[in-house]
Amino acid sequence: MTTDLLDAPLTTLQGEDTTLRSLTGGGAALVVNVASRCGLTPQYTQLEALQREFGARGLTVVGVPCNQFAGQEPGTAEEIAGFCSATYGVTFPMTEKLDVNGPGAHPVFQRLTEAPDASGTAGDVQWNFEKFLLSADGEVVARFRPMTQPDAPEVRHAIEAVLGR
Repeated sequence: MTTDLLDAPLTTLQGEDTTLRSLTGGGAALVVNVASRCGLTPQYTQLEALQREFGARGLTVVGVPCNQFAGQEPGTAEEIAGFCSATYGVTFPMTEKLDVNGPGAHPVFQRLTEAPDASGTAGDVQWNFEKFLLSADGEVVARFRPMTQPDAPEVRHAIEAVLGR
């Protein structure tokens, strides 16, 4: 079951075919639906800091642009990549723009949204910058709602735990 999640076809922001397994090199992942014109967009800074801090230990942040929330990611792939790089110095991998909710939700998000958050609630992504922490074997070990900052203690603790300290 987890293999399906890791091996579901994805396309990078640069148009290359890939999977979560390929993007993470077999390590843990923090999958985040992102947007460039959202009040939460400054979370890119913390996401990049997590990538830099934990990348060598096996964590890959994976950004997934999504335009389903108030049209806050309207740009082309080139515009999104340029904005993220120039404004926030983003180095972590990003996929093409995907739907995360509804009948057109990408299979990765169909699976991710089955996982409950800390209060036990599963279901649709609430807004931009919802975060899903996956172990190296593809198990969703934690889900953090959009208002939870990427560097919040509960996020850092979950990352430490999945990486084995």
